[in-house]
Amino acid sequence: MIEFENADVTYPGGFKALSNVSLKINKGELVVIVGLSGAGKSTLLRAINGFVPITAGSVKVNGTEVRGASQATLRELRGGIGMIFQTFNLVYRTSVINNALMGRLSKVPRWRSMLGVWPAADREIALQSLERVEIVEKAYIRASNLSGGQQQRVGIARALAQQPQILLADEPVASLDPVTSHTVMRDLRRINRDLGITTIINLHFLDLARSYGRRLIGLRDGELVYDGDIADVDDETFRGIYGRAVTPDDLKEGAEL
Repeated sequence: MIEFENADVTYPGGFKALSNVSLKINKGELVVIVGLSGAGKSTLLRAINGFVPITAGSVKVNGTEVRGASQATLRELRGGIGMIFQTFNLVYRTSVINNALMGRLSKVPRWRSMLGVWPAADREIALQSLERVEIVEKAYIRASNLSGGQQQRVGIARALAQQPQILLADEPVASLDPVTSHTVMRDLRRINRDLGITTIINLHFLDLARSYGRRLIGLRDGELVYDGDIADVDDETFRGIYGRAVTPDDLKEGAEL
């Protein structure tokens, strides 16, 4: 479903964020990407939907080449890729269901979204998405009145409302407390299992990666340094990815693995 082949990303100014990355992610996989800040995790994620253009090599999604794709092709591609953000990116002045409906923007005429005249079928999809993350009872509450964990679950519901083939989650629990982080990670794991949506999650916290990942990808200075089954990962694996011993800051619980 997703294939990187010798992919580079060099930003203006010469900083190389990805270097010669080659990997394949199959349909329905749950993949966790780890690495230090600046290792290239977010860049890799955004190269999949074309928000960050690669400067060498190839990235293909379902056989479609992302590099050099037209805006029309990118719009179609992004319609099948849901994005979950660290900072939630909600419209806080409006309701939870309206935020979930934002996931339907590419499916309806623009005038409907501007006037808030959503088809009944789209409203039902949004409500089902909220129900899947167990927050449908908050559907008509302003998003600003929710806790951080609830806001992130609305962010997940918005992505699900797209009915995507792929979910990209960029540090989805970085700003959440440990208990809420586990709730969000369980939601993502259940969605992957129940709906078969290919799910790629960037994480900083190694204990969460070990608890919820199936396949682990490790990035270091923009290079792929590990790609394997999470069951085979040990402290030495993490040392190879991070270039140092694991510290409490690398763990959501703040304790040793």
